[in-house]
Amino acid sequence: MSTLTYVVHDSMTMLRRNIKHALRYPAVSLGASMMPIMMLLLFVYAFGNSIGSGMGGGRDAYLNYLTPGIMIMGVAGGSMSTSIAVCSDMTEGIINRFRTMNITRSSFMTGHVIGSVLTTMVSLVLVVGVALAIGFRPNANPLEWLAAAGLLTAIAFAVTWLSCALGLISKTVESASNKPLLVQFLPFLGSAFVPAESMSPGLRWFAEHQPFTPMTETLRGLLSGSEIGNDGWLSLAWCAGIALVGYVWSRSLFNSNTKR
Repeated sequence: MSTLTYVVHDSMTMLRRNIKHALRYPAVSLGASMMPIMMLLLFVYAFGNSIGSGMGGGRDAYLNYLTPGIMIMGVAGGSMSTSIAVCSDMTEGIINRFRTMNITRSSFMTGHVIGSVLTTMVSLVLVVGVALAIGFRPNANPLEWLAAAGLLTAIAFAVTWLSCALGLISKTVESASNKPLLVQFLPFLGSAFVPAESMSPGLRWFAEHQPFTPMTETLRGLLSGSEIGNDGWLSLAWCAGIALVGYVWSRSLFNSNTKR
């Protein structure tokens, strides 16, 4: 077999391992969807009328505005499980067993990343289901839904590679669970909950130049059937950049850690 064939075969083996872990502990795997759902319900029912009125609409209008931001938040939150899982494997000795086996080194990380992306997308289905149940009404056609799913997958892929690197630099599982918090917090400082135009000048500048704002606006435009302008290209550029940094950083850390 060629080198590429070995890489794909070993990566699929690691992916099956991580999927089995996810199925064995569904509360951990799908737990990332609980926080977005709770935030969705809190902001819609506690603050929806007041925020929606300030934006020129009511609670239903705010629900349609908020849901894409909550979906992005769910993707960012799903990265925590990757950081914890990678750190756990690195600190509990299983990686030493993998080193004695005839497997490609990159398959360990690839299996974690792809497995996390799959579980994150399943969690997003739950978030969207709750949003639809409480009144979310998107205007997207099938092609726009497909583009939205592709964008969310790209974001999950990029953020998960970054989370993989954060897990590799963590010495304990506890620290691995804390390091992705900054990534999870960034959507709050974007246009996920309120328009960037309503923020103070300094915060507005930050919101307009951080990665999750164009991602949120692109997803919002796709689901509402409106124009997305340059936000689509900016989102893809951010995804490519974050994924590249996360991959290179993860590979460097993994190679240095497994040489010890």
